[in-house]
Amino acid sequence: MAALDHLVVTARRLEEGVAWLESLLAVPLEPGGHHAAMGTHNRLLRLGNCEYLEVIAIDPHAPAPLQPRWFGLDGRAGPPSLTNWVVRVDDLDGALAVAPKGVGRIMDLSRGDLRWRMAVPESGHLPFDGMFPALIAWQGDAHPAGRLPDRGCRLDRLVIRHPDADKLADAVALDDPRVEFVAGPIGIEAWIQTPFGLRRLG
Repeated sequence: MAALDHLVVTARRLEEGVAWLESLLAVPLEPGGHHAAMGTHNRLLRLGNCEYLEVIAIDPHAPAPLQPRWFGLDGRAGPPSLTNWVVRVDDLDGALAVAPKGVGRIMDLSRGDLRWRMAVPESGHLPFDGMFPALIAWQGDAHPAGRLPDRGCRLDRLVIRHPDADKLADAVALDDPRVEFVAGPIGIEAWIQTPFGLRRLG
């Protein structure tokens, strides 16, 4: 089974990404943590019982990892933006066996008592020009979303744009009416329902 897990906003500096997203959505983000294996840190926002939004950036105080950082964070330029999405699967090995080349190798990761396995591309960039989702499998029942306060935000719609949208949709094979694959210039955008109305995140 595959399901949308979380959305990823990348930024050059974490505080810059947090300020941008909090201003856009008008709700506070919660503390996340550090990812020692990738040299990154994040802040989080709950989007539902098993979904959340993550702002992630390079941790300037962490040692550089042995491979390129995930989500193309090495050499990240420009303002904060939504750049990636992550799909949760029950069988990560099976999902990788049928996924496009370059989705990555499996890494066993942890933060506090959270444990997960994730496919991390060795280049730092995902297939289909970054529009293919990262694949994750949580270990045990613990999930970040369930530990975050509910600020009343929910994903309304997620649009993935790519010239080969049909091929991308077939490769992802996700049954979620909120997720749309549209032929066009490469990009990703989300509409988030907030207590203050619908906000576009791109």
